[in-house]
Amino acid sequence: MMNFVILTLFPDMISAMFGDGVLKKAIDKGKISVTPVNIRAFAEGKHQVTDDTPYGGGCGMVMKPEPITAAIRSVKAEFPDAYTILLTPQGRTFSQKTAEELLSYKTLVLVCGRYEGVDERIVEEWVDDEISIGDYVLTGGEPAAAVIVDAIARLRPGVLGGESSAKEDSFSDGLLEYPQYTRPRSFEGAGVPDILLSGDHAKIRRWRRESSLTRTLLKRPELLNDFALSKEDIEFLKRLRSRIEKIL
Repeated sequence: MMNFVILTLFPDMISAMFGDGVLKKAIDKGKISVTPVNIRAFAEGKHQVTDDTPYGGGCGMVMKPEPITAAIRSVKAEFPDAYTILLTPQGRTFSQKTAEELLSYKTLVLVCGRYEGVDERIVEEWVDDEISIGDYVLTGGEPAAAVIVDAIARLRPGVLGGESSAKEDSFSDGLLEYPQYTRPRSFEGAGVPDILLSGDHAKIRRWRRESSLTRTLLKRPELLNDFALSKEDIEFLKRLRSRIEKIL
């Protein structure tokens, strides 16, 4: 089982995010565990303050080091080898490759930042990695934590219905996924490509491959720069680019 421990000021938000769907079933089956840890529970004093004004002045508040340190120590006591990640816009950008990399850890601790961020001493002392889910700013790290848990957990054996499902998704092999169709065969005048109804699995595989290459070239051409193309792929892309140039 893989453990995800999420340090947050809003544990109910985390519980709600994993209260339904595929990941809820994975939790119930013991494939993964998702544990929200309330940072405020580790704050001292009557009001359990978790933030304060920044030294040097400036707007906003900074999350105090004491509660986060105490929370991490508590988690580390149970999971000594846990890998600790701070969710921050300053981190490296999360991708499918990152999800596959983090899959190797048995326990991940995700620290959800708030306000202007966390005291830098937390980063220096406790954080193993800093991750961002994109070049934009959220009100807190909780949505980012949900994204990361979902992307990693679905790669675990037994989490998805079919073991090949995750492998065939967009980005899993470096390309965007091919188009998908289901019943009915005809919907408001739009049909399904005949090849998908042919029963010829070799031709279907090739159609899907060429469709993935086409989508990637048209929507995310930069992905092809780092992808190992076969000779057949290269020839197909040459023909496709030639057709596109004629149209343009």
